Amino acid sequence: MSDIVVADRLTKWYGPRLAIHDVSFSIAEGDVIGLLGPNGSGKSTILRILTGYLRPSAGTALVDGLDALEQPLALRARIGYVPEDVPLYDQMRVSEFLPFMARIKGLGGRAARAAVERVVERFRLGTVRRLQIGKLSRGYRQRVAIAQALLNEPRLLVLDEPTNGLDPAQIIEMRELVRELGGRHTVLVASHILTEVERTVDRVMILLEGRLLGVQSLRQAEGGRRWRLQVAGPSDGVRACLAAVPGVRATRLEAGAVAAWLVETEARPDMPEALARALVGAGFGLHELAPAPIDLEHWFLDLTRQRLQVPA
Repeated sequence: MSDIVVADRLTKWYGPRLAIHDVSFSIAEGDVIGLLGPNGSGKSTILRILTGYLRPSAGTALVDGLDALEQPLALRARIGYVPEDVPLYDQMRVSEFLPFMARIKGLGGRAARAAVERVVERFRLGTVRRLQIGKLSRGYRQRVAIAQALLNEPRLLVLDEPTNGLDPAQIIEMRELVRELGGRHTVLVASHILTEVERTVDRVMILLEGRLLGVQSLRQAEGGRRWRLQVAGPSDGVRACLAAVPGVRATRLEAGAVAAWLVETEARPDMPEALARALVGAGFGLHELAPAPIDLEHWFLDLTRQRLQVPA
């Protein structure tokens, strides 16, 4: 599978302020990936560079083989971009705005009409297409914004804080929409809300103070590399027993759950059996052994503590 995005040592200065420093990553075709970091960490700067709206001070960014610095207009024909503060035309009706955006994206005639009808149906905009955009709810405005971004069937869809300002029901709807879009598009989502990223994307990149701290798959449990165990017995003894099992890389007692352990192992099919055999053989009571998702919160805190040099 080829890479849609390749960023190499991106750096951006705003006068004397360093916004991002030496950031490198790649995004494979079909990925749904999250860029996670607090406000001011440099997320929007990276998105604007990738979409050709901002020149980096150093480094390169390729999107679908096009250089964002040298070929910004050609690049924009292959991406869909929804910034955090979506610049919609409030006086336009939805039925006027979408054809207008289709023309801007180079679509005309039958192709433009077909593209508009496709996104109207896909985002269930039929009931509001005759309304002015300024009279729409925040949820419908966000639908319209993403609909215009998909008129040209982009290779890459970039969403900056897509759930910002939405109510709980709209957040759930947006989360489901992003997951659905991931089946047909490569999607990059920037957010400062950890739980939303965790529930939406397949991989996450952690950004802090303009530096990329790490990249993590959130689907490791499917490979059998992470397990949650409920074990009855002294914690020191359980820890020693688990650590002695070949293939175990790390163990951690979950906070607030005396008998709950998170165990990271090699991706071997016999690991569950080996863990169970060791614990039961040592006389411990094994009440549960199941695949566990990545603990994104714990990983995020570990990375940020290391960066900020705050004691755990």
